[in-house]
Amino acid sequence: MRSLPLTFCATVAAATIALPASTALAESEPKDHKGSVSVTPSNVSPGGEVELWVDACGRSRSATGNSEAFVSEARFAPADGKGLFAEARIRSDAAPDDYEVWVTCKDGHGKATGTFTVVHHSRPSPVAPVRAGGGGTATLAEQAGEQSGPGTRHAVIGLALGAVAAVAVAFRSARRRRSALD
Repeated sequence: MRSLPLTFCATVAAATIALPASTALAESEPKDHKGSVSVTPSNVSPGGEVELWVDACGRSRSATGNSEAFVSEARFAPADGKGLFAEARIRSDAAPDDYEVWVTCKDGHGKATGTFTVVHHSRPSPVAPVRAGGGGTATLAEQAGEQSGPGTRHAVIGLALGAVAAVAVAFRSARRRRSALD
C-alpha cells in the first residue's frame, strides 16, 4: 500500500521536471509571424509598378511575393531596417479588380497578405518614353500648336502681297513693251 503514494510522488516529480523543459523547447522554436503587405500605390493601372513592403519575416533576409496581377514573382530584399522591400509590375492585360498579394518568408516562418486595386483610366499612361522634350513644356507646345496656323488674318495678308506682286509684274511688263516699241 505504501507503493501507491510513492508512485504518485514519482509521477509528479517527473512531470515537474519535464514540463519546464517542454515549455523551453516550445519557446525556442521559431514561430510563424503573420503580417500585412504595404502596397504603394494602392490603385494602379495595367502595366504600372507597385512598391511592396513587409515586416512579417523577422530575421529572414529575403521573401517572395505573388499575385494574379503580377507579371512575375516579386523578390524581397532588406531595405533601411524597415523590413523587406520589392517592386512588381502589373500585367498589361490585368482586368480592373481588387487583387491580393501573398508573401512568404524564405525561412518559411512568416507570411503576409495585402491588397491593391487595378483601375483603367480613360487615357492610358505611357510605359515607354514619350516623344516630348522639356518636361512640362510638352503640354504648352501642344496647346500652342492647336492655336497657331493660317487663319483669316494670314489669308488677307497673303492675298494683299499676291496683289502687290501682280501689279508690280503688270507695270514691269507694260514698261518693257513701251521700251520695245520706242
